Amino acid sequence: MTPEAAQTVALQALAFVAADEDKMLAFAGKTGAGVADLKEGVNDLEFLGGVLDFLLEDEASLLTFCETLDLPPETPMRARAALPGAAVEW
Repeated sequence: MTPEAAQTVALQALAFVAADEDKMLAFAGKTGAGVADLKEGVNDLEFLGGVLDFLLEDEASLLTFCETLDLPPETPMRARAALPGAAVEW
């Protein structure tokens, strides 16, 4: 997956998390990120990688995200691997 495609998936994940108040509160609680951080984070590939990390930790949310966007379930993991800070490369 190209870095550009990975960034697109991560931005979609950010929108998915931000659209759900419970997920957003959990993300903020885990990362300390506030609204200003989200606005700045859209251009920060490491931040976007963190959004994917958050989503990948919850299988139910991950599957809902993939179903909502009609993505294969492995897409977020491949996107994460293409962004900075990934522990695993695909």
